[in-house]
Amino acid sequence: MDGGVVTFIIAVLIVAVLVFVAILLTGKRGYRFNVEAYQSRFLAIENKLSVDNPASFMTTIIEADKLLDKAMIEMGLSGKTMGDRLKKSGSRFTNLNAVWRAHKLRNAIAHESDTEISYKQATNALAIYKEALKDLGAI
Repeated sequence: MDGGVVTFIIAVLIVAVLVFVAILLTGKRGYRFNVEAYQSRFLAIENKLSVDNPASFMTTIIEADKLLDKAMIEMGLSGKTMGDRLKKSGSRFTNLNAVWRAHKLRNAIAHESDTEISYKQATNALAIYKEALKDLGAI
């Protein structure tokens, strides 16, 4: 075999390996969400939030949390719970601490009967969930 052909084959293999590593490091692994469906679902959740309806504060947080969890499952993050998946999420979120805070708020709503949420807390949590869904490429 000619030396130039061998060099070309080696160069192609090196480029292929680098592309593969780059795909792995992006964290999304090429997964494509149905963005329209996620946008529509999140907009419906946002539209349920009403300053005049305190019950909507809690339900919108729970629904947004479920939507984020669904996206994480769809992209292949493993774990029995959303908390497990968040632990394995690595650098997929621009503000992982904020996502954890929103998820902990959801857990307080779901597991503590005396939890009260303000409209401001609900809007802040929804903004965090929206940013997290954007980070994943779902919306």
